[in-house]
Amino acid sequence: MSETGRIRVFSGMRPTGLLHLGHLAGALTNWVALQEDHDCFYGIVDWHALMSNYAESENTGSLCLDVLLDWLSVGLDPNKSCIFIQSHVPQHVELFLALSMVTPLGWLYRNPTYKEQIENIQNKDLSTFAFLGYPVLMAADILLYRAEKVPVGEDQSAHMELSRELVRRFNHFFGAGLLPEPQTILTPTPKVPGTDGRKMSKSYNNSLYISESAESMWDKLKVMITDPARERRTDPGEPNKCPVWDIHKVFNHDAAQRAEIEKGCRSAGIGCIDCKKMLNAHIAEMMAPIHERRAKYASDPGALNDILRDGARRAEAVARSTMRDIYPAMGLIVRSDRVA
Repeated sequence: MSETGRIRVFSGMRPTGLLHLGHLAGALTNWVALQEDHDCFYGIVDWHALMSNYAESENTGSLCLDVLLDWLSVGLDPNKSCIFIQSHVPQHVELFLALSMVTPLGWLYRNPTYKEQIENIQNKDLSTFAFLGYPVLMAADILLYRAEKVPVGEDQSAHMELSRELVRRFNHFFGAGLLPEPQTILTPTPKVPGTDGRKMSKSYNNSLYISESAESMWDKLKVMITDPARERRTDPGEPNKCPVWDIHKVFNHDAAQRAEIEKGCRSAGIGCIDCKKMLNAHIAEMMAPIHERRAKYASDPGALNDILRDGARRAEAVARSTMRDIYPAMGLIVRSDRVA
């Protein structure tokens, strides 16, 4: 528990591009809900971004601001959550190094995500110490705030288990109970396909972005692929084979209309363009206040700087407290000017 008596939560996102509707449905909606009754720390993890994008680092700063704007626009509130940039809190790197002292290399080489990305990402050189140690920095991010809960999708479960194993090993060497074992809040990840039917992803160039105008989003939706069996307007379709229907299930909360669409598709009572128009109307209504908030924040760079400065100050206060316990436990002398 934090000093407020609330359960502490940590999560973060890499600044590698604009966020899309998959991020909104899969993570951000949950983050916004959690901030109402949890002590939430949300980090824009720029060191993580550099672990794979070190050769293209020149845009990292502007991408951090884009992520911040997307977060604020969907409802993350700096008065309810601590919002900060990872590199603004130097203790992330300190704890990363401390944890690396006891991390067996075999644990990292066996990480399924590492093996998958080394095999599949061919356009980047990922054979670096930092990329191999990605899960250790992720553990440091969480443990620095002694977070009890971490909202993640199933694809991050292996990293979370590694974090718990690191805690047990670290505490074995340096003191029982020194760091808590973080528990997973397994976030249901709704299926949000991109315009080509594959998983929505920045790397696939198939995304509907949170910051995208209504006009641009409709331009993408109206040419989005549907059930391949519906070659003509009169052909009956199968909604469960249609990526547009998958997006309806996530963002169209009108149950009666969804039932009408499902029936109309199977009977050829409605065409694909009609289905897309209904989806577009729901998305446009949902995104209007989000775009309004984004424009408001984007017009005031000073306010953004204040949010990041205050977030870093609050985060570092907690981080320093953790490291004050870590240093002497490892036999190190705490600098006198960092005791307070």
